[in-house]
Order: sequence, then C-alpha cells, then structure tokens
Amino acid sequence: QVQLVESGGGLVQAGGSLRLSCESSQNTFRVNAMAWFRQTPGKQRELVAAMNTADRTKYADSVKGRFTISRDSAKNAVYLQMNSLKPEDTGVYYCNIGIMRGQYQSGASWGQGTQVTVFS
Repeated sequence: QVQLVESGGGLVQAGGSLRLSCESSQNTFRVNAMAWFRQTPGKQRELVAAMNTADRTKYADSVKGRFTISRDSAKNAVYLQMNSLKPEDTGVYYCNIGIMRGQYQSGASWGQGTQVTVFS
C-alpha cells in the first residue's frame, strides 16, 4: 500500500501564500494522476487540483488563477502552490493518487492531510 505524506499547511493571512507538498513512498507519479482535495467541516471532500501523466491539469473554478499543481517525479512528490489565499480556502488538504482521462477519479490512497487556515 502506497503511503502519502502531506506537509506545508499552516496559518496565513488572507492574500498570503503557502506551498503544500505530498511525498509518496513509491514511484507512482509516472503512471498515475495526482490530485489535491480539501475538506471543511460538514462538507464533502472536494477536488482542488489534479495533474495527469501528460501534465494536463484540472482546477476547481474557485482556485483557478491562484493555485498551481506541479510534480517532481524524481522525488516522488507533488506540490500545490497556493497564492492570494482567501478565508474560504481554509480546510484540510489531502493528496491522492488516481486516474484522469477526462474527469479525475480518486484512488484508495490518501495522506493524513495538512491543515490550512486563512484568516482575514
């Protein structure tokens, strides 16, 4: 079972930036799509950004132009650069390994999550 470890969350003022990292215990990024999800209390986990092996990306409308997903296959890592953060970006962010041939389909492997809190 692949293990994913997220890091980089924290407390930031609105308008600020954070960079999340997700490291995989296995070299999965060359054959799988990767994605970031976030979850807030009382809401379903939602897709924030995804990238497939052809470097095609997909973003939630609410983060387009502010967030950027990237990966470093040599380091088995995927990143989420978050700029111009808003209070509504607050949540626990998770990375996931899945498939993306149009829509992103999440897989069974999830990290423990990293908390992002944006205050105004």
